[in-house]
Amino acid sequence: MNYAEAIQFLYDLNLFGANFGLETPRKLAELSGNPQNKLRFIHVAGTNGKGSTCAMLESIYRAAGLRVGLFTSPHLVSFRERIQINRKLIGESDVAKLAGEIQPLLAEFPEEHPPTFFEVVTVMALRYFAEQKCELVIWETGLGGRLDATNIVTPLASVITNIQFDHQQWLGDTIEKIAAEKAGIIKPNIPVIITVDEPEAFAVIGQIAKTNNASLTRAMKNHVNVSLSGEHQRLNAALAVSTVNVLQKQIPVSEEQIRAGLLQVNWQGRLQLVQRTSGQKILLDGAHNIASAEILRTALRESFYDERPVLVLGILQDKDWRQMCEILAPLASSIFIVQVNSQRTASPQELAEVCRRENSAGQVSVCSSLAEALEKTTDEKFVVITGSLYLVGEAVEILGLASGANESGLNEWTSDKAR
Repeated sequence: MNYAEAIQFLYDLNLFGANFGLETPRKLAELSGNPQNKLRFIHVAGTNGKGSTCAMLESIYRAAGLRVGLFTSPHLVSFRERIQINRKLIGESDVAKLAGEIQPLLAEFPEEHPPTFFEVVTVMALRYFAEQKCELVIWETGLGGRLDATNIVTPLASVITNIQFDHQQWLGDTIEKIAAEKAGIIKPNIPVIITVDEPEAFAVIGQIAKTNNASLTRAMKNHVNVSLSGEHQRLNAALAVSTVNVLQKQIPVSEEQIRAGLLQVNWQGRLQLVQRTSGQKILLDGAHNIASAEILRTALRESFYDERPVLVLGILQDKDWRQMCEILAPLASSIFIVQVNSQRTASPQELAEVCRRENSAGQVSVCSSLAEALEKTTDEKFVVITGSLYLVGEAVEILGLASGANESGLNEWTSDKAR
């Protein structure tokens, strides 16, 4: 199997559905020799900030001299972004090898319930990290926590960033229900580190931690310096530092290494400022729910208070797009609405209607594509592209910020086949 065939194999999996349960990934891992038993993990869940926190933890431990695996999702452009060691993407030949090895194992599962895309990729990552002898793996949940395929590991620490409304159709329609799903990564006697401040969520997580005899540490925002933009990243940094401190006995890390790691961390597509040769500034931010839209609004008011941006906006239909438009539209001098490159895209016409209502003074236009929107904003000084990580991934590719073929279609799935 070559790389192109491996990617086609992944496309052909049941990637339009999600299997919320651990029986299948456990069996697939067992058929693969239980590679998770050879590895150490920090397991990270939460609504927003998971990726940034994972990137910070990876950077700190890499600065401390460890060989660090990083597993995250979704990817912006290349599938290989999901599986990295010391921030180097998994090689195409390794993807091909792993896919070729795991494909025959699928015959061991009922034809009507084969492993899903995410379950297969999870076990591929475990095999790769074990084969490459990673000393630590930063392990991000896909969706939720309790029944997420990543939850087959026993980590050194369970980390929960925050609890907000998102994916209610799968995780529950109250903060308490969502918190219970995220807190499902908590294991007996394994320390838990959180930044959760919602009282209802904190109570749920506290009770689950107590039931599991798991120590609970609540990280508070501090004044550490971090290379990522946005005041909210200070809280993510505090979470990463608290986690490192809780694990000092297992993995010693010096204050100097912590500082170095935070100053060199990189996480694409989150308040990422791109300066073009023309002098134009483009801010890329994958704000994809209400809480992250509010974070973007705060960042624009704090860091770009003297500039009123042109907004390029595309949102998925299954998000709270009306409220997101209400938050973001008033910030812009003009707005260009685009489709997200996804079957789940919200209607640009419906987005435009809300944006016009929320910003009657600004020009609101609908474009046929992101490329058209970028062409129409060539002469603008400051452009913000947001509303979906899928859209930001497309922007990263168009702006030449990533190499390789666009494999964003592998992120696609819909709820109607969830089982």
